[in-house]
Amino acid sequence: MNALGLTGLRRIVASTLPLLALVFASCSTVQDALDQASLERSAAPSAVPEVAPRDPITFESAQSGDPQSSIGRSQHPKILAAYGGAYTDAKLEQALAGIVGRLNAVSDDPKRVYSITVLNSPNVNAFALPGGYLYVTRGLLALASDSAEVAAVLAHEMGHVTANHGIERQQREAAAELAGRVVAEVLSSDAAGRAALARGQLNLASFSRQQELQADALGIRQIGRAGYDPYASSRFLEAMDAYSKLRNAFQADNPNLDFLATHPATPQRIELAKQHARAIGPEGIGRKDRDRFLMGIDGMLFGDSAAEGYVRGSRFYHPGLGITFEVPNGFVIDNTAEAVLATGPDDTAIRFDGVSVPRSTSLSDYLKSGWIGGLDPTSIQPRRVGDLEAVSARAAGGNYVFDVTAIRVGSQVYRFLTALPAAKADRLIGVAASVAQSFRLLTPEERESLKPLRIRVLKAGAADTVDSLAQRMMGVDRSAELFRLLNGLGPEENVTPGELYKIVAE
Repeated sequence: MNALGLTGLRRIVASTLPLLALVFASCSTVQDALDQASLERSAAPSAVPEVAPRDPITFESAQSGDPQSSIGRSQHPKILAAYGGAYTDAKLEQALAGIVGRLNAVSDDPKRVYSITVLNSPNVNAFALPGGYLYVTRGLLALASDSAEVAAVLAHEMGHVTANHGIERQQREAAAELAGRVVAEVLSSDAAGRAALARGQLNLASFSRQQELQADALGIRQIGRAGYDPYASSRFLEAMDAYSKLRNAFQADNPNLDFLATHPATPQRIELAKQHARAIGPEGIGRKDRDRFLMGIDGMLFGDSAAEGYVRGSRFYHPGLGITFEVPNGFVIDNTAEAVLATGPDDTAIRFDGVSVPRSTSLSDYLKSGWIGGLDPTSIQPRRVGDLEAVSARAAGGNYVFDVTAIRVGSQVYRFLTALPAAKADRLIGVAASVAQSFRLLTPEERESLKPLRIRVLKAGAADTVDSLAQRMMGVDRSAELFRLLNGLGPEENVTPGELYKIVAE
């Protein structure tokens, strides 16, 4: 959570489950190497001609003739804003630039230039914009096992650019918007018209899936020509499917921020990817460059950054704000850019955020100021959370009941919204009270000791096992499962002495 003064919580009724999973990059420009011609010097110094300085070739200057570049250029700042900005790591950027350069050397469109941006987000995503803008989150890089898998992702996105899918999507969306207005304004009472609109939306979604499959085929052929393992695409899709199952409580409300929503790893798609790879050669061909990739991401941030606060098991810490709280056992915390969200048994959802409220405004008056939909004013009760002033109330909306608890810390008010289905209303007070009462201020020592998590790469020793290395992981749940997922190990595979592996630690 990095923003205060947020919009009202009444929208929670529509977005309670599943809760939004965000968090999440540095813009590294892929520049063409500029060779400087050496000058032959004559015996007389005066014979050396003066050479005017030449401007370096940048991504912007190289793409100036691309008519699509204006689209990507205009959207680039919005992408950075949505994904926490750019993540800067020269070692990582160099590794990615090498992969992009190798792919572009065998591209169907070798004159096109690309810019690769690492987004400062733990979400797992990658995408492209017209004009050669490629994006990959550090969350995706953390899950990739080798350079070949990253190459497969980037080649897939380059396939979208080469096939002009971004332009086609804009045209389809504009047509769909026009059709939607016609149905809404002219055929709103016509069941046949509404059915036609629904069919059109399904066709639009189907065409989008066709684009994904086309980009898969283009990307796999490209990584094969570049000498990478062509089976890396299907491996990564399988890894994403495993990630989806491991983190099923973190499915995003907004599909634009979630790789798994926009790139569904269906069994059919995985099998098609394998078929494309078989057309290139048998399993075992091609380079993976595992060690080079792992050394490139060694030290990369994992999970939340300090600006959003840290999730450690069932507790959330924000060293900047100096606060912490805990959710009950069985809940999973998701730290988003807007708020801290948690999901638990019986479709229970919790939202936490904060706003600035003048000290002259009482907490009771603040609760009654109109930002809570369905508030029961008679339920407002003053509370104490430790030494802090607080107030709680009940609300209802749709099929949910809510507890709203506000806690004052100076001019800041922190808000807990706990939601349960109306059929489970008897559990509301207990869950809400346990979370709110766990809220407290951090000590100076605690604030100083909190450190971000990072990917650490280490070499397995002769006595190491999956369990022994997983025990060195910090700040994560289900460490053995996550270790296997991060390192591309199957359920029965063990580590190999002398090989490099990723763990998560400070």
